Amino acid sequence: MIEVRPFKSLGGANHGWLDAKHHFSFAGYNDPARTHWGSLRVWNDDTIAPHSGFPPHPHSDMEIITYVRKGAITHEDSLGNKGRTEAGDVQVMSAGTGIAHSEYNREDAPTTLFQIWILPNSRGKGPSWGARPFPKGDRSGRFVTLASGFDSDTDALPIRTDARVVGATLKAGETAEYALGSERYGYLVPAIGAVEIDGVRVGARDGAAISKVETLRVTALEDAEIVLVDAA
Repeated sequence: MIEVRPFKSLGGANHGWLDAKHHFSFAGYNDPARTHWGSLRVWNDDTIAPHSGFPPHPHSDMEIITYVRKGAITHEDSLGNKGRTEAGDVQVMSAGTGIAHSEYNREDAPTTLFQIWILPNSRGKGPSWGARPFPKGDRSGRFVTLASGFDSDTDALPIRTDARVVGATLKAGETAEYALGSERYGYLVPAIGAVEIDGVRVGARDGAAISKVETLRVTALEDAEIVLVDAA
């Protein structure tokens, strides 16, 4: 089953400094039919104006993955971590028992990113943060795991949940496959470009909620950059 959720159908709000679109119920947007997809709880498509951002605020018991699409985001948190994550790179924050953080666009141009929240397997563990680059060339024509709760994914950023965040860059006409598993929940969003999944077209920034599919076969209809969450 593949349900396409067009970008124009997403909830959201424009706060001036932040233009946010929500694939799932979040903040003032509430859609009972879109509260989660398996353990995937939030997928926000954010555009942050230059020299602005999220001031310090707390989280707990959530795995928060930030995929920067354009620009850069600067992170600081109550653990003393500081870092700048650029386009194509990924940062992960395991909120655990509690952490306060800020995320600012200190650049001279807008920053665009996907903010993804996944429910953790368990509570009561200490918070953590990490980031690393994932060159788009390394993902050319194939899916690469960016963040994972599985020990076998040694090159990915660790998260504390039975899930993966994977990415691929495809040239027009290229096809990549991903072994999802019929008991898993997939949610795929092209950051740019349109793709086709088993005959279903998914446009740029549309969401595709996928279930009961053993193997995903994704073909780029135009040059595309893809992010996929594989969740329990």
